[in-house]
Amino acid sequence: MSKAALKNEQDIKQESNSPNDLSNNASNVSPSSRITTYTEDSTHTIRTTCPYCGVGCGVLANIDEKGAVSVTGDPDHPANFGKLCSKGSALAQTLGPERRLAQPYYQDKQLSMTEGQPTNTEPTDWDMVLGDIANRLNKTIAEHGRDSIMFYVSGQLLTEDYYVANKFIKGFIGNNNIDSNSRLCMSSAVAGHKRAFGADLVPGNYEDLERCDLLVLVGSNMAWCHPILFGRFLSAKKSTPNKKLIVIDPRRTDSCEFADLHLPIAVGTDTHLYNGLLHYLEQKGCGDKDYLQQCQDVTPALDAAKAWTIDKVAQVCDISVDLVRQFYELVVANDKTVTAFSMGVNQSRSGTDKVNAIINTHLFTGRVGKVGASPFSLTGQPNAMGGREVGALSNLLAAHLDLDNEQHRQLVADFWQAPQPIAAEVGVKACEAADAILNGRIKAIWIMATNPVVSLPEADKFRRALAACDLVIVSDCSVDSDTVKCADIVLPAQGWGEKLGTVTNSERRISRQRALMPALGQAKPDWWILSQVAKRMGLIGFDYQNPSEIFYEHVALTAYRNDASQALSESNQPRYLNLAKDLSLEPVGSLELIKSKPDHLEQKNKDVVSFSRDAYDVMTPFQWGGARITPSKTKFIAITPPSHGSLPNRHPQRLRSKSVDSQKNNGSHTLHQDHSGAVDLRLITGRLRDQWHTMTRTGLASQLNQHESVPTLTVHPIDAKKLGIVKDDYVQLRPCYEQGLPTQSQPHSMVAINTNADEQVLAQVAISDGISVGDAFMPMHWSNAFASFARVGTLIPTVVDPHSGQPELKNSAISVMPVPMKIYGKILVHPDLQDTITVHLRETLLSFEKESEDKGTLTSSSDTNAASEISDSLPALTWSLSRQANSVLITIASPNRECR
Repeated sequence: MSKAALKNEQDIKQESNSPNDLSNNASNVSPSSRITTYTEDSTHTIRTTCPYCGVGCGVLANIDEKGAVSVTGDPDHPANFGKLCSKGSALAQTLGPERRLAQPYYQDKQLSMTEGQPTNTEPTDWDMVLGDIANRLNKTIAEHGRDSIMFYVSGQLLTEDYYVANKFIKGFIGNNNIDSNSRLCMSSAVAGHKRAFGADLVPGNYEDLERCDLLVLVGSNMAWCHPILFGRFLSAKKSTPNKKLIVIDPRRTDSCEFADLHLPIAVGTDTHLYNGLLHYLEQKGCGDKDYLQQCQDVTPALDAAKAWTIDKVAQVCDISVDLVRQFYELVVANDKTVTAFSMGVNQSRSGTDKVNAIINTHLFTGRVGKVGASPFSLTGQPNAMGGREVGALSNLLAAHLDLDNEQHRQLVADFWQAPQPIAAEVGVKACEAADAILNGRIKAIWIMATNPVVSLPEADKFRRALAACDLVIVSDCSVDSDTVKCADIVLPAQGWGEKLGTVTNSERRISRQRALMPALGQAKPDWWILSQVAKRMGLIGFDYQNPSEIFYEHVALTAYRNDASQALSESNQPRYLNLAKDLSLEPVGSLELIKSKPDHLEQKNKDVVSFSRDAYDVMTPFQWGGARITPSKTKFIAITPPSHGSLPNRHPQRLRSKSVDSQKNNGSHTLHQDHSGAVDLRLITGRLRDQWHTMTRTGLASQLNQHESVPTLTVHPIDAKKLGIVKDDYVQLRPCYEQGLPTQSQPHSMVAINTNADEQVLAQVAISDGISVGDAFMPMHWSNAFASFARVGTLIPTVVDPHSGQPELKNSAISVMPVPMKIYGKILVHPDLQDTITVHLRETLLSFEKESEDKGTLTSSSDTNAASEISDSLPALTWSLSRQANSVLITIASPNRECR
């Protein structure tokens, strides 16, 4: 066994729970009973937390005498009470060594990106690679300044990982260039909360979903994306049938099957709908006068809403007046109303305004932080909330302090004993990273636990940026991350079941993730990797030996100069987030020491550190801020809805054939078809029921690949008829571009057309009247690791919310064209042959592409030749794969170019 494996085994001996720990009563557990040796002749159960969505379900991992793991729901966890969804139930199937990164290595990233797999790799050891990274980062700072480094992190990191990354770059490297993939899912909720409540907080909890009389889902397919919470509501509705469910979503999703009312509003019209609701509530005298006394800017918000009559709302939202009136009347009639919103709200160019339009209606009626009555943000990732708590976004500061507040910056710098002041400037955000690299600002980027080459809008632009970046470091646990192929240095990180730490779920509940087994090979926790690099850079304050030390430093920072009973002053900055106060009900040691001494974790007081680690090992789930929070000072935001809420986004102008994208940009979304057979549609992206992010974990579980095993585009029957396609036919998806005149250097009748094969998607067709005419839906999960041409991020232009920086991912104009196939087939191969087969397929594809490049491409203004040109850009081969029981299913097709 390697030294690394032995060390991880020792961690498990220190950390793992015995059956006695399942009493859920930390105070009754003696220190000796907390130690369970990981041996082959013992069977034990470890209490941990699911690594998927933001529900944060408790999991009982049962390990038998051979070390095999099985999972069940934790009946004592207050998020799920023993229930697990399809993904959580299949966790044990994802714990094998296959498809894992197990050793640090260097690679030729240019060649790896071309061939789609790690190429010319040079394995190394931790001591060498950590020293090299430290030297190269120091050299980058010396040559290009502190602002030349960026971290891109993830809501799948644990809070301890997040905390160290944020401290490292903001406090010690000296810039705010750290952003998270949470920017893509939750940053509009953060911005909306801070505008309305003065802090990023969720007032309610999961119990409110059961105790409300009316649940309104806005932009949330809760049945698929948060199924455990949806089940809790349905159980309550079954016992109390008069409870009502309203779903507001352009698509008729599975959640709608249980709804009393479905409002299929046009994309981007949520603010119009909720401005109208605010006006209606005022007309009906629903204002809570007592509550409104502590609210600011009530009148401007009401004035902005007055123009939105029911008739006008119905017209803009493209639904009937009766539907709007029914919705408004139900909200008026039910004091116990919960409005739960998610990606359909957040992932929008007006996402922050949508959040505040919803919150405005709750503020007006006083339905905030009350039993069964509150706005509720459904987070998408297991620890997006934890990342927000430690400030791991480029515009946030640790411990819910404000980056734009000089006293707050000084408070954090003092606590960290940072060598320089924390920068005041907002750092590079996720959707700005590609430009920041390409324009030379960012010279080194470190990407952790996320796959932005797939998930970002204009994903190919980001991929090109990584190719041009001086230094790209990627920490990940899966070889199937497309981003791993773009790295100069690859670091193997521990995955779920190996690492230790905490996560915060959607209701502010902090739970433990615990190790179930030794880490694979040389895989290390992210906090350890970061700390080791920081120490080798000569930085002080990163001598962590265990994640408990990091957690309690985080606890101490939330309590530092934070006394809610005292007035605001230079030495006191009261805020809601104070984990030391929350943990005062738990046996955590000397809280006075935690509150007062920022250096308490330097192990000068061994009793405190020892006691804290014991408490951490057996820590049970708790909610910071209590069960519910009623903000003391709230603010209405006057919302002015966009004039064209449903206009799909197009990429910046490029030279195009005049026959393509000839639709006038007149502020409306109408179906368009040109003579080449293409139809312009609006692309809406989202999740599948059984998959997660880019499938690097869920793709390993065969039972999760049965729901949808190939890349699929869902269209309305009318659009299918217009395209001349039926179920399972193939279509090509291409981005649409803004209108513009041809350049003077080109003849007026001849305009260049984009034929970049990367900027296209090939998918099979599903047909459903659950989607509107002119709209199309495709899952966001597919990557180059699982399909040759299915990354929808390549089709999505970068259009962001001005307040949150969150991109609009559900409103992109695409051109769809049928693709007849001359060859189609499926093959089953042994999992051990997966890489061999995919390498052969990629080599075949590259060979055909080179052959096409040698022939050259013609351009013409005629529609016939334009169609021929697009046909020539089709790949010779497309494939996708999905894991089945003891095999891998590969679907292969070859386009018939002659038919185009």
